[in-house]
Amino acid sequence: MKLTILDGMAVNPGDLSWDIFKKYTDVTVYQTTEQNQVIERIADSEAVILNKIRITEDVLSACPKLKYIGVMATGYNVIDVAAVKKAGITVCNIPAYSTEAVAQHVFALLLHFSNHVALHNQSVHNGAWISASIFCYWEKPLFELAGKTLGILGYGNIGKKVEQIASAFGMNVLICPHRPNGSPNCVSFDELLQKADVLSLHVPLTDETKEIINRTTLEKMKKGAYLINTARGALVNEAELASALFDGKLAGYAADVLCEEPMQEATPLKDAPNCVLTPHIAWAPLETRRRCLEIGFRNFEAWLNGSVQNLIY
Repeated sequence: MKLTILDGMAVNPGDLSWDIFKKYTDVTVYQTTEQNQVIERIADSEAVILNKIRITEDVLSACPKLKYIGVMATGYNVIDVAAVKKAGITVCNIPAYSTEAVAQHVFALLLHFSNHVALHNQSVHNGAWISASIFCYWEKPLFELAGKTLGILGYGNIGKKVEQIASAFGMNVLICPHRPNGSPNCVSFDELLQKADVLSLHVPLTDETKEIINRTTLEKMKKGAYLINTARGALVNEAELASALFDGKLAGYAADVLCEEPMQEATPLKDAPNCVLTPHIAWAPLETRRRCLEIGFRNFEAWLNGSVQNLIY
């Protein structure tokens, strides 16, 4: 059996090891793969592991030996689901491996707005504290999280962890689950928009949720609210969101994701004010990536042993 890893750098840029897979098979690792290289690289592979490489019907038609696809992520929108079902290929993903890390990143982004640590650190190193007339100063107003209302759109593992951390900060939490769950602090989407001082997105990207944040929904939010997106870039209409930042409707937008990744020069958010962007790193702590790789191995091992786990299709 041959196993090919197409974009290994995403999970393992060199600080982890793929050697555990060699227990069962020959392994070929490509750090990166262009889409037009996929077929030639997996044409004789029975199993493939990937992160963001697209597997289309054309790829499957040209790779008849393929029997297993391991997605080293929770989301699997890179897979043509209908095509893999038709081909009878097993596809497994990595659910719930990044819960702690992504929830942590939500608050790293939110604390950027509340405390302006980077701004004040730079100011101090530029000499402003040395020349200050009193013992303290601030470049921008600070605010407490305690007492603010955090709205959580989506209530899976990450949404629940975000609620737990927000409660520890003393925030009031409102939830609009992707599916109703009967929680006492559940509200409608409209009520969530109207009451949240901070709105954090935690729903999957589907036809229903694509651009769920748009001109209409932004108008329903409080003036001066903050929006955090660590889920998927396409949950927001980026052009209309940029307009809300320029107009001052939103006090700030912080995201770890964009509609197009890597970021494009023409993205509407590139020069938008009060817009904080990180390069899809919420899931990237060493501990998180190690967990992802280990679960990916167990998925592969279970498939070999005939007891599939974390099955998508």
